[in-house]
Amino acid sequence: MDTMAATIERNPTADTVTTAATPGTTRERAVRYILAGIRLALGWIFLWAFLDKLFGLGMGTEAKNAWLDGGSPTKGFLTFGAAGPFKGFYTGIAGAAWADWLFMAGLAGIGIALLLGIGMRVAAVAGGLLLVMMWTAVLPPENNPFMDDHLIYAAILAVLALVHAGDTWGLGRAWARLPIVRRLPWLR
Repeated sequence: MDTMAATIERNPTADTVTTAATPGTTRERAVRYILAGIRLALGWIFLWAFLDKLFGLGMGTEAKNAWLDGGSPTKGFLTFGAAGPFKGFYTGIAGAAWADWLFMAGLAGIGIALLLGIGMRVAAVAGGLLLVMMWTAVLPPENNPFMDDHLIYAAILAVLALVHAGDTWGLGRAWARLPIVRRLPWLR
């Protein structure tokens, strides 16, 4: 039997025996597929934000403010939307070329990594950092004293990296076999 074999537990409140999930069971496959779906959804959120800001597709960025047409992906929000204790920091970097490039590279890189299921650890760290920074730009959040979706997404990114969610519906397994990834496991 596999080292990850089922464990048998006695339910103290009933006279029945239950079996925990084993690798390859329907429950485990369902969890893998759900996590892969969440990975793909988050990847699309990041990639869509990049595409909308790059081309000004009209969802969050008007065509006249597209990065390709000379607009700044950071200037509008960081100038007019930043609030709270870090407002000065964020308004100070609003529209800076280095901030625009880092922000856009982050959105694209995180989105592509999540969609392909590769570099999940790097994507989780970079995405978590970006999301926490976005959270600090609007402290306190509008509908809660401290919690908002940015922190939830950051936590989900960590979970996705820890469970190798890129291996299901992604290129994670093939990526993990690359010599450089074997040599530098943080690239996994």
